[in-house]
This record gives sequence, C-alpha cells and structure tokens, in this order.
Amino acid sequence: MLKLQGWLAEYWVIGAGFMAASLMAAAPILSLPLPLFLIFLHSPFYMVHQVEEHTGDRFRKFANEHVFGGRDALTIASVLVINLPFVWSINLLALYAAFLWGPAWGLVAPYVMIVNALAHLVTSARLRKYNPGLVTSVLLFLPLSVATIWTIGRTEGLVPHLIGAALAILLHLAIVAVVAGRYRSLVPAS
Repeated sequence: MLKLQGWLAEYWVIGAGFMAASLMAAAPILSLPLPLFLIFLHSPFYMVHQVEEHTGDRFRKFANEHVFGGRDALTIASVLVINLPFVWSINLLALYAAFLWGPAWGLVAPYVMIVNALAHLVTSARLRKYNPGLVTSVLLFLPLSVATIWTIGRTEGLVPHLIGAALAILLHLAIVAVVAGRYRSLVPAS
C-alpha cells in the first residue's frame, strides 16, 4: 500500500495535467447544453488548479509550514484522498447527475469550486502572501463557478442551490476536521 501511495504521490499531478489537457482538447466537439458544458469544465479546470497547487508538493508544504506551525498536519495520504477520489469523483458525479436528472443536480461542482477559491483568498489575505492554488482560484475557479451558478440559477429555484452549497461546505468542513484532528494529535499537551 505504501508503494502505491509513493507512486501516486510522485505522478498524480502530472496525470492531472495530461487529463486536463485531454478534456480541454475534447471540449470543443462536445454537444452539450450550456449548463452541462459548464459543469463538464469543472473537471479540467480543477485539474489545472491541482497542477498549480500540488506540483512539487507545494500546497502541503505551504499549509504545514504557514498554517500548522511546521507540523505535518496535512499528510501526503490526505492530499491524495482529498484530490483523487473526492474532487475528481464529485465533479464526475455532478456531471452525470446533471445529465441524467437536470442541471440543478450538478450544482455541487461549482459550489465546491467557489468554496475552495474563497478559502485560498481568505488564506492569502490572512497570511498576506501567495498560497499555491491562488492564481487558478482567481482566474479559473471564480469565473467558472459564478458563470455556472448564474446559468443554472436562472432556471432553478433556491433549494438546489442550498443543497449544492451545503454539500460543498460540509465537504470542506470534513477536510478541515480531519486535518485539524491530526494537528491536535501532533501538538504536545501543556
């Protein structure tokens, strides 16, 4: 298992870059209605963000140094679990849900993206410095997530938006809880 984790840690970001390029290359020939097309774009845009964020293990090192006082609160295993099965699956499931049951069922994708972007902006403002992932949060995440929410929001009621936003916030709170729990276990009792 550790061998697989080491291999994934070494190569997943490169894979994300190639997958993003492949998905973007296919995008012009997709014949999807605009709301579905926008939800589709969340996967490659998120992968581009992951390349900025995680190349050279930059985000994990940044978070552990600047947020967790040099402690290894955010582990390599956590980064892999958060980014591979969770982020990629959420975007894929949102696309299928929107395709099968209507665009409102895919709103979790833009809300996850906008919550992530806001977290990068708040962290940058709080620390008064760049954090890995900030540039793509501003240039890709905010415009795409707002455009998707606005496009779908014109035809749907408030409830699907509340559900999408609640799921996005719960996901981010779960991540914070796991990392904070690990941090607390590393801090010596006083």
